[in-house]
Amino acid sequence: MDSKKLLTTDEMIRTRQRLLQMHFESGVGHIGGNLSALDALLIVFHEYLGADDKFILSKGHSAGALYVALWSIGRLDEQDLKLFHKDGTLLAGHPPAKGIADIPFATGSLGHGLSLAAGTALAFRFKGSNAKVVCLTSDGEWQEGSTWEALIFSRHQNLSNLTVLIDHNNLQGFGSTSDVASMAPLWDKLKGFDIDMQIIDGHDPSAIRSALAATQERLRIIILRTVKGRGVSFMENRMDSHYLPLTEEKFHKAMAELALELSAQ
Repeated sequence: MDSKKLLTTDEMIRTRQRLLQMHFESGVGHIGGNLSALDALLIVFHEYLGADDKFILSKGHSAGALYVALWSIGRLDEQDLKLFHKDGTLLAGHPPAKGIADIPFATGSLGHGLSLAAGTALAFRFKGSNAKVVCLTSDGEWQEGSTWEALIFSRHQNLSNLTVLIDHNNLQGFGSTSDVASMAPLWDKLKGFDIDMQIIDGHDPSAIRSALAATQERLRIIILRTVKGRGVSFMENRMDSHYLPLTEEKFHKAMAELALELSAQ
């Protein structure tokens, strides 16, 4: 990470604006969960992943954040983003199965990404590769048995080349995670697996950098305390931001808020 240029706050805000523009122009929802994940994704792609490393987005409904992160490092271009969610595009509402080199698997059926990541990490070990794997899950996915099976496997195999990020924004499709199927305290349940664990502010670039830079000798899970709809006041911590697209009025209001934040830097 030390040899890579650190992201500036301006760059992160501008990418957030581009995410909103892309979703507004396509009439696509799931904006809240994209905004909660975006800060961590930007740090991962700009400052952590090497050329041979793999990133797997288990919470496939945050594909928009993945696309703009790839755009921000030059792996997708402006024309790609303009085709988001349009007929015939590769940039579907969930990551595609093929066609984009930086996206190894189609995801969106929740609870499967960690299994894919664990298999990829084990394959790297078999090949004698030093490549790393990063997997981003939602907090709601930890209500699914398949995620825990993948955790058991990953711990048993001591996949020290695998980092799991949990976007812990406390909201999912039908309400708060505590109301739908509480896993609290998630930290205690995961800590019992005797793995490397951290819990950090998922919107603090310095905290994200430090967590990723820490020495890793075992499977690592980083719980990101995040805010659904981060950066847009009327979307923050609201369940409806999980689904609803932006109206024209709300789009301009959101962009104005981010422009004000940008001018304050």
